[in-house]
Amino acid sequence: MDPRRNPSTHPQVCPALLRTISGSSSIATMKKVIQQLQLEARLHWVKVSQVATDLKQFCLQNAQHDPLLTGVSSSKNPFRPHQVCHFL
Repeated sequence: MDPRRNPSTHPQVCPALLRTISGSSSIATMKKVIQQLQLEARLHWVKVSQVATDLKQFCLQNAQHDPLLTGVSSSKNPFRPHQVCHFL
């Protein structure tokens, strides 16, 4: 076998990846893994602390529009108790 085509001799191949690949499905599996790794490589990573700060700031800026914090007027509340009809 050509050593360039043997993934076990390639220094950049992850050993855990090699264990997941077996038999005739190895090429298809490798393509899926490569596709996933390429997708993950394009992701923009942000620290959790930065995201938490941004989320807190967003919540504080929009608190006045949050019906859970400000309440809903009874005229706009679709879940208010309905009036009983007195004509019956």
